[in-house]
Amino acid sequence: MTELKPEKKLSPWQRKLHEIIFEADTPMGKWFDLILIICIILSVIAVMIDSVHSLKDKYGDLLYITEWFFTILFTIEYFLRLISVTKPKLYAISFYGIVDLLAILPTYISLIYAGGHFLVVIRLLRILRVFRVLKLMQYVSESKLLAQALKASRRKITIFIFVVLTLVTILGSLMYLIEGEENGFTSIPKSIYWAIVTLTTVGYGDITPQTMIGQFISIVIMLLGYGIIAVPTGIVTVEMSNTMKSKRGIRACRGCGKDKHDDDAIHCKYCGKEL
Repeated sequence: MTELKPEKKLSPWQRKLHEIIFEADTPMGKWFDLILIICIILSVIAVMIDSVHSLKDKYGDLLYITEWFFTILFTIEYFLRLISVTKPKLYAISFYGIVDLLAILPTYISLIYAGGHFLVVIRLLRILRVFRVLKLMQYVSESKLLAQALKASRRKITIFIFVVLTLVTILGSLMYLIEGEENGFTSIPKSIYWAIVTLTTVGYGDITPQTMIGQFISIVIMLLGYGIIAVPTGIVTVEMSNTMKSKRGIRACRGCGKDKHDDDAIHCKYCGKEL
């Protein structure tokens, strides 16, 4: 029978680093996540601007320096994450660990393969960390039921918009690489415009993919569009339904905070605390 290896112990400075990087419930952790999200957005915007020839010709050197600045910054952050956990290998193969690595690789790949740096739009996936920040905004007064429903809907719709923006940015950038300027996809912003038009099933037809791979991706985006359009309606409907149920006497437990109890319930069905 093999013996389990003792878990690596973190030093005081590593524990403090872990608290800042991973704990969004702390003030410093919240600020770290917000600054990180801003850096991610700025780095992606720089890449988008770099794909517009008129702007690249004018600000090419500045954009190049900016891209490497953010890449080095995110590389340092990635290694800080690895040294602030007890099982760095486990974090490296986790979802967020893989996304963090993919966020910095394209710029280094561009040293070997020209044009590879445009794939850094994958960094937008890191905005998924906003889920941890938004958890801090879930506490709403029980007496303001309508405000609770609206706030819950706004939070979910905001996350939904982030997901859609991330999706169209990645798909638009992918089409820019596949189709190229000769087929009308002259820049990443214009390709994202095409992705939005296609995803919303508007279909202006001013830009159309010519390659088989591009046409296949178009089919996938159009099919996704039908499902995505229904999401905001469902979010608002569910929240309004929950609000109406609360008005009919379905109370929230003061112990665990969960609701959806029967009108005649005396104890919480989740934790047993008296209602």
